[in-house]
Amino acid sequence: MKEAARVFRALADPTRRQILQELKSGELSAGAIASRFEISSPSISRHLAILRSADLIVERRQGNRILYKLEAERLAVCLNDFLSNVCPTQIRYRRRAGERRTT
Repeated sequence: MKEAARVFRALADPTRRQILQELKSGELSAGAIASRFEISSPSISRHLAILRSADLIVERRQGNRILYKLEAERLAVCLNDFLSNVCPTQIRYRRRAGERRTT
């Protein structure tokens, strides 16, 4: 449950949700992320640290830059686990929706 708490704490902030949206297209450097917001670079760094501690993003070094990437699978698994526990009927709903898309 601690992992889920970290994920939901990370998702509670609109800036962090927007950072995840920005990363859905691919890797971005901290500077590129910061340039898309009207808050300071240190604030963006704190948001990135929270997202990283929740395992929603990963970082890799490229020379002297750090690139951040969305861990979409991790996010999906955590949200699906939560929904499955809180609302078991949603599993049937997802199955039916998936069957309609494949037919």
